[in-house]
Amino acid sequence: MRTALLQSSGRPGSLVGNLKVLDEAAGRAAAAGAGLLVAPELFLTGYAIGADVHRLAEPADGESADEVAEIAGRHGLAVAYGYPERSGGLVHNSAQLISREGARLANYRKTHLFGRFEREWFTPGDEPVVQAELDGLRIGLMICYDVEFPENVRAHALAGTDLLVVPTAQMHPFHFVAESLVPVRAFENQMYVAYVNRVGAEGEFEFVGLSVLAGPDGGARARAGRAEELVLGEVDPAFLAASRLGNPYLKDRRPDLYGSLVPHLRTPGSTGPTGPTEVPAQGVRTP
Repeated sequence: MRTALLQSSGRPGSLVGNLKVLDEAAGRAAAAGAGLLVAPELFLTGYAIGADVHRLAEPADGESADEVAEIAGRHGLAVAYGYPERSGGLVHNSAQLISREGARLANYRKTHLFGRFEREWFTPGDEPVVQAELDGLRIGLMICYDVEFPENVRAHALAGTDLLVVPTAQMHPFHFVAESLVPVRAFENQMYVAYVNRVGAEGEFEFVGLSVLAGPDGGARARAGRAEELVLGEVDPAFLAASRLGNPYLKDRRPDLYGSLVPHLRTPGSTGPTGPTEVPAQGVRTP
């Protein structure tokens, strides 16, 4: 599946402006044969907009979601995007996946909030693995800082994620995450990772760009620079299957040794850090 990465900070503070940017990018991506377009973290509103993030927050099935569904249906490609989600009295930093037919496939709430700004304005989610099926691939959703926790990505690997979609707001000086860490995550977990960043100055932040579609061999299928751009790369199921056959990481795991990582999951009465044989699947949700 050809995957398009929209590296852009859009128009911070303008839902209308950002939907227009998304629509234009969807048209270009579809014309290039893409089946999926991924936009950055909080793309619909902007990231560094302070209290306005609460004013602009909407439910997962709100008006902006309907607008994105219309864009996806008109251009005939799936769209994943970041936005602030209002749920009752809470606001989450969320990402949603819309099908090429305009159906809402999956919605994920960021579980690991980064820094003072995010902790001030958002409530963390509590579902570590959210997935959907798209064109024969199992798509997983995650947001920015989440991918820096190896346990998070490994949970997706164990749940069978083929392509991990990661809308991102990665800032200076952490460019090594896009350059090095994300390709390693793809390799050690045998999946594709679409890590799609904002770019340029916004409020107190300087976003570094460097969006990447990393393959299960640790190589970059597509790599953006430090300017606004749309880049495309291929997610190849046959290559992924062959890579998984040849890479021993997942089959050589020793879960019986990892109980000390989650002490509260140790077997009752156990005297050692052996814990359960496998990490429990609570929080895993599929359509």
